[in-house]
Amino acid sequence: MFRRISTRSCLPVFYPRNYTTRPSSPQHSVYISNSTNPYFNLTFEDWLFRHKAPEEPLLLIYRDEPCVVIGRNQNPWKEVNFEALRARPGVPFVRRKSGGGTVYHDLGNTNFSIHLPRHSFHRHVTAQIVVRAVRSLGIDAHVNDRNDICVGEKKVSGSAYKIVNKRAYHHGTMLISSNLHMLGDLLSTNKDTMITKGVASVRSPVCNLQQFSGEITHDTFTTAIVREFRNEYGISAPVHVINETEEIVKMEYIRKGLKELPSWNWAFGQTPEFTYAINHSFTWGNVVSSYH
Repeated sequence: MFRRISTRSCLPVFYPRNYTTRPSSPQHSVYISNSTNPYFNLTFEDWLFRHKAPEEPLLLIYRDEPCVVIGRNQNPWKEVNFEALRARPGVPFVRRKSGGGTVYHDLGNTNFSIHLPRHSFHRHVTAQIVVRAVRSLGIDAHVNDRNDICVGEKKVSGSAYKIVNKRAYHHGTMLISSNLHMLGDLLSTNKDTMITKGVASVRSPVCNLQQFSGEITHDTFTTAIVREFRNEYGISAPVHVINETEEIVKMEYIRKGLKELPSWNWAFGQTPEFTYAINHSFTWGNVVSSYH
C-alpha cells in the first residue's frame, strides 16, 4: 500500500506505508523516518551525517514523541524545568550532537535536517529552502536576523548547525500543531544565579503554522520541503522511508548511539562547568550555598 502526501501546486510525494529497509550505507538523498523515538532519530541523523558521500546533499524528515532536546553545549539544569518534567512520566530530555538552543518536540512538530558539502554550506540558503516551503503553503514566513523562521514577530522554526570535516548540516523544528502549553512549562526555568560556560537559549515567542491555516499538516509540510530541496539541488530520486527495524537497530553505529544518548555520562556528564548559588532566608539571616 502506498500513501500519498499532497499539497497545493506541487507534485505529490509517494512512499510505501510499511516499507522496511536496511541502510547499510546512505545511498539516497531524501529520507523520511517513520520512527517517533528521539534517540533513534537523532542517532540515525548522526549516522547519515558521518557516512553520506561528502559531495552529495541530503534531506531527512522526522517527528518525535514528546521530549525536550538540548544542545550539545548546554546545561540541562539551566534549560529544563525538571519539576515539570518529572510531573510528565515518559517525557525525557535528550542532549543532541549539535549546538544551538533547547527545543520541545512532539508529533505536532516536524523536524528537518539538510546535509551538504562543507564548501557549499550556507545557513541563509538552507533557511530559504524552508521559508519557500512554508510560503508555498500560503503563509508569509521570513527569516529573522538570528536565522529563525518567523511568521510576523513569532517564531515557527528554530535551527542548529554542525560542521565536521567535509560535511555540514542545518537541522531545525517546524511548529505545526505542537502543544505550546507543554513547551512553555518544560522550558520555563528560573536559574538566574547559575553561571555556566554552556550556551544559553534565547527565549522567543512562538506559534504554530495551524494558527494561520488549519490545512497544514506534517504531510503537507513534508511534501513542500521535499519539493523545494529537490528544486534547489536538482534531485529527482524518490523518497526513502526508514523504519526502526531490528536490522537497523543492530547496526554497530546505531546501537552505540542508542546506548549513549540516554546515558548519564552523555545527558548530564557532558555539561560544561557551572556555578549555582542558592540564597536561603532564615529569621536570623541569609545563607548562600554554592554548587559547582
